[in-house]
Amino acid sequence: MTTSAAPGTADVPPQFGSLMRRHRLRIGLTQRELADLSTISVRAIRDLEQGRATRPRTDTVRLIADGLRLGPRARADLESAAHQGRRSAALHERFVTAPPVPPQATHPLFGRDAEARVLTDELVSGAERLVTVVGLSGVGKTRLALEVAARLHGEAELPVLWHAVPGTAGEYRSDPDGEEYAGPVRALVEHLLATADADPAPFLELVGDHPTVLVVDGAPDRPHADRLTRLLRQCPHLRVLITSDRPSEAPGERVFLLAPLTTPDDAADSAAAGAQELAGMPAVQLFVAQARRVQPDFVLDAGTAGAVADICRHLDGLPLALRAAADWLVVYDVETLRECLASDPGALLDHLTDAREGARLRACLERGLRALDPGRRDLLDAVCAGDGEFGLEDVMALTGRTLPECGRLVRDLLLRGVVRPGHRPGRSRFQVLQLVRAVWRDGVERPAATAAPGVPEELPLGAAAPVFDGLPRSSAH
Repeated sequence: MTTSAAPGTADVPPQFGSLMRRHRLRIGLTQRELADLSTISVRAIRDLEQGRATRPRTDTVRLIADGLRLGPRARADLESAAHQGRRSAALHERFVTAPPVPPQATHPLFGRDAEARVLTDELVSGAERLVTVVGLSGVGKTRLALEVAARLHGEAELPVLWHAVPGTAGEYRSDPDGEEYAGPVRALVEHLLATADADPAPFLELVGDHPTVLVVDGAPDRPHADRLTRLLRQCPHLRVLITSDRPSEAPGERVFLLAPLTTPDDAADSAAAGAQELAGMPAVQLFVAQARRVQPDFVLDAGTAGAVADICRHLDGLPLALRAAADWLVVYDVETLRECLASDPGALLDHLTDAREGARLRACLERGLRALDPGRRDLLDAVCAGDGEFGLEDVMALTGRTLPECGRLVRDLLLRGVVRPGHRPGRSRFQVLQLVRAVWRDGVERPAATAAPGVPEELPLGAAAPVFDGLPRSSAH
């Protein structure tokens, strides 16, 4: 008897125990009757069928096949499943004794120690077992995940299984020894992301009850919430860290919003801040480090501090954009670069030292904006017409919706990374990122999309309201 694989389970053989049980039930035998026919104990048969024993000896497989009266093809399938079980058990033993090493980052990390520490502590303690890091493309989600993975492996001595979703641009070097675990991890991630049911059994056999961290980098779609829940129940000591454009919305998920790096305008008046004060700001540190890759003699001093501060501000502290802009110091001096970015901060994204990165950043920005539903696009149109700053009272006046509805709308924009919270005292204020405004002004194709749960898809703009700087004037403003 041969078994056919379900869609998405190619090259994944059935487990020995399940295949044995299927043959036993097909011919109508009880476990006791099979034990009598095969001379194998009832307890051994029960342990094999329930997966508690996964490495049957060759003689045991032969006796069970004789007791089941299997033909040549069915006998070969059973022997193959037993061989696969022995290989899986050996791989699990190696996994426990020599845990895999996570990939190594190729870029230094700036200004993310607090974020890395919080996530590391939560995952080590098990306080959070499913964490999704969200934020705008280029904000450094992968780099933060690499730092957390390194700490989990080095400080907590936890095995870290890393899977980059195809199409994700990884800025890291992978451990060649980790390839032996790639098959079970790939099958599991396909099971979580795809509509076809790939078999998660190889992953479950690999990890077992051993404390483990699975990192899924660049998940483009929401994983199936029920499958994530089942996986965490089946592997009680497993933690999952996902980087994605949006949350998975699985029960118990911890959504971690990664904001851009702090820029000079966030912490001080860039016109008054000196070189020494600016040198302590993460966005400036990243820009200067990248600038020295193309201009080794570049110095942050009184002559360059103002220009560097403005460059970081124009690029919103977005790490990938800062590295891209610094590459242009091959062509421009720092003052000319500041002038170019002041007129159009998105202009340099298409022509970088690494053109693929620039195209990727712009494409990801556009993809995120295209995904907005009509109501959010209309809101973005209104705020981008002014200076991009707004408050919840402005959204209420603009849309005519209640405060809770407007709060959910703004939260969605925050999670997508297109706006960031302000840091001024008083009422909550928000700012559309300058790069987002630049890409939006260039024109983004705008297909209709489905609204987020709990927020009406169409948000009326209240055109009769008086407008200032692209927003209706609110009495609370």
